[in-house]
Amino acid sequence: RHCTDVICCVIFIVVILGYIALGVVAWVHGDPRKVIYPTDSYGQFCGQKETLNENKTILFYFNILKCASPVVLINLQCPTTQLCVSKCPDRFATYIDVQASYRYRPDQWNYFRQFCKPGFNNPRKSVAQVLRDEDCPSMIIPSRPFLKRCFPDFSTKNGVLTVANQTTFKDGRGKTRNVTDLREAANGINNVLDARSVGMKIFEDYAISWYWILIGLFIAMMLSLLFLVLLRFTAGVLFWIFIFGVIGIIGYGIWHCYWEYDHLKGIPGSDLTVYDIGFQTDFKVYLQLRQTWLAFMIILCGVEVIIILMLIFLRNRIRIAIALLKEGSRAIGYIMSTLFYPIVTFILIAICISYWAVTAVFLATSGEPVYKVMANQTLCKYANLTCDPETFNTTNVTKLCPGSQCTFAFYGGESLYHKYIFIFQLANAFVFLWLVNFAIALGQCTLAGAFASYYWAYRKPADIPLWPLFSSFGRAIRYHTGSLAFGALILAVVQLIRVILEYLDHKLKGTQNSFTRFLLCCLKCCFWCLEKFLKFINRNAYIMIAIYGKNFCTSAREAFFLLMRNVVRVAVLDKVTDFLLFLGKILVAGGVGVLAFFFFTQKIPVFAQEVPTLNYYWVPLLTVIIGSYLVAHGFFSVYAMCVDTLFLCFCEDLERNDGSTAKPYFMSASLHRILGKKKLSPKKA
Repeated sequence: RHCTDVICCVIFIVVILGYIALGVVAWVHGDPRKVIYPTDSYGQFCGQKETLNENKTILFYFNILKCASPVVLINLQCPTTQLCVSKCPDRFATYIDVQASYRYRPDQWNYFRQFCKPGFNNPRKSVAQVLRDEDCPSMIIPSRPFLKRCFPDFSTKNGVLTVANQTTFKDGRGKTRNVTDLREAANGINNVLDARSVGMKIFEDYAISWYWILIGLFIAMMLSLLFLVLLRFTAGVLFWIFIFGVIGIIGYGIWHCYWEYDHLKGIPGSDLTVYDIGFQTDFKVYLQLRQTWLAFMIILCGVEVIIILMLIFLRNRIRIAIALLKEGSRAIGYIMSTLFYPIVTFILIAICISYWAVTAVFLATSGEPVYKVMANQTLCKYANLTCDPETFNTTNVTKLCPGSQCTFAFYGGESLYHKYIFIFQLANAFVFLWLVNFAIALGQCTLAGAFASYYWAYRKPADIPLWPLFSSFGRAIRYHTGSLAFGALILAVVQLIRVILEYLDHKLKGTQNSFTRFLLCCLKCCFWCLEKFLKFINRNAYIMIAIYGKNFCTSAREAFFLLMRNVVRVAVLDKVTDFLLFLGKILVAGGVGVLAFFFFTQKIPVFAQEVPTLNYYWVPLLTVIIGSYLVAHGFFSVYAMCVDTLFLCFCEDLERNDGSTAKPYFMSASLHRILGKKKLSPKKA
């Protein structure tokens, strides 16, 4: 063994050090409070401790009519004065009415002026001057806080849009307006508020069902371990059991869908279509439709037919794959620690994701407050230009554009650091992809080295080295960090290009012509295929690195041509094995999912009293199903790596050895019989 791809190793270490430096710089310049707290027109945080706004945690907009949509509000770019307040208005009022009655109703003025600029207490000032200088809002309307901002309290009554059960309001400029004037903003805000309501209910469901979700994931882990252990002894029998189990589960699903479809016949409303009822947050509504169960039944029938046809046409290939699975299960049986290595990969990827997310937030919040001219007149030539709030009143802008103000717009800057924030974000994303791919590559190379030590042990298990997994991990880190980083770098470049293409597609959507759409679609498709191909090449290159310790390019070339010389075996054994393991994942996820369905719908009498009361039972159900699939994927990925390693070792064994005494095969006797290779008799002297 010797160090491979040293130059790439050095570059990788330098990049990591630079990545750490980038995180430190972002931490020094960034301020996550800019994301957590809203900012008023003076660039001050609402709710910030030890400031005048400490008890004012909500942002209030003087004229909500100037804000076209909630997106404008959340981005703090609404062209109206914004102030921090302690609570949102709870009544209708206009400055004209309050000014007229402040002498004999001072309580109304005291309530209204808390939504005026700090320090303003001059109700005698003319209405025109107050509105021009935006000392106070022309009106306040009942609102409620959302995202720490005051939004009108919209609701519908008998299909009519209302605010606090009223359909009209005074705009403070002498006109009575209908609430429908806010329809454009109201529609968007109501959608956001509905999403918030659903989100809160989902959060509540997680809060009261997390314990049972963890139990479901633990059951999935035990089923995955049991499945892998049983493969060592009864791979063939177990395979056919879970094949027919999957067929049986799908068959039961078809029967249940037909039963529900027939049972709903004649029930009023059951013949409606999904299109008729539209989008509903309550999934139970769709289960009352015959069309829903008919669609489920057709989908399950299609899946059932596909599985049966594949079993018929691939029956001989499946027998070969079963034998290879036995060999793989035997290898895992001798190196049980490999089953838990995915936890190491998960921890490394979690660290990468956390560091990337924190760095991205600090980079996004780097900068000083930038103020821009907000003009009421559309023809003002100074509109949207940067300004200085301290000297703004001494300029000619207020004379040329009456009513204009210098208000906070966003965070930015003119320094070299601020000019390259976008480049730093790209670098953050690129290094993140590189590190994640390196963590995956390290796991693949470590597992390949452990399983290769099993295959190349002439006497199994006597010749298997002590602690093969830890030894393989040490070799990968000590000698092959550069090679793993090289492979991860190539993959990260392709993935970054794909991210950029997706970004361009999103930005150009709606403005692109047919040729642009076609070109972007072709590029996205090509780079998707390239990424899949590189993952396949890298995976097998890491196996060759673990076996022979050569550099990445040499290992990738040798692995590729070795597979091409055995392309039929690759298609038959490797892919069929992947298919069998996929069915195993489906069985684990489906079995735990069915159990969770009966539990959360209170159809298990023994546990009926233990089931928590949920808003949406499908929230923990989907979490358990997806989580179970990911747990099974983690365990079965080790198995897939084992099979791929053994297969590549087998192909290499066939080419380098002939079964003679001088060049004996290292494969087990069962592999001789499975793949039709008879062991050669020792040569006679």
